[in-house]
Amino acid sequence: MNNSLFTQDIRAISFDLDDTLWDNRPVLKAAEQALCDWLAEHYPRIGEAYDCEALYRLRHALYASRPDLHHDMTELRKVFLAQLALDTGYDRSLVEPAFEMFIEARHRITLYDDVIPGLERLRRDGYLLGALTNGNTSIERLGIDHLFDFSVTSEEAGAAKPEPRMFEMACERSGIGPEGMLHVGDEPTTDIEGARRAGIRCIWMNRQNARLETAVEPDAMVHDMQELLSLLQS
Repeated sequence: MNNSLFTQDIRAISFDLDDTLWDNRPVLKAAEQALCDWLAEHYPRIGEAYDCEALYRLRHALYASRPDLHHDMTELRKVFLAQLALDTGYDRSLVEPAFEMFIEARHRITLYDDVIPGLERLRRDGYLLGALTNGNTSIERLGIDHLFDFSVTSEEAGAAKPEPRMFEMACERSGIGPEGMLHVGDEPTTDIEGARRAGIRCIWMNRQNARLETAVEPDAMVHDMQELLSLLQS
């Protein structure tokens, strides 16, 4: 690959959040456990009927049955909580406090050590930076919104990656066309295929040194922000 040709004309870079800028697996596991414990304490019939693994299976079954909500993880979570309340003889009043407890735990993330220095360097180098997420993590709530010039959530877009709408909105909000945009993400399907559908160059952030299990190839692969900086500066 001719790196200088690949990086030519890039003016804006969008980043996926979960598992690209932090390890999301322990975050979600801890948040699910916290929700399970909270429900068992405040709504004991739920704790008597379901353990944490059973709640996990129920939520994933709901996800599979509601593709219309795959772009809105907040609404999907609230639908799950409302159904759980109904099934155990409680009313919907548990939904909002239970969700608030979960979403607070969902934001207890630890950025990878290279993220803030990397983003700050990219800003100094003149790139516009954006955040694109299919999840319900808020860069404002995390206190990292000052590192980004624009952001797009699947809830706002009404469609989740790999659908092109989020990437189109990133172009609209940055004022940069697809030819000047680069997307960086960890997910082969949502990030790589999604960027390709939108006509945007993409870099696979492969922090776990995984195998690429998609027929759609990224323009490049990096393992961390330092490799991304080196690629862009080459």
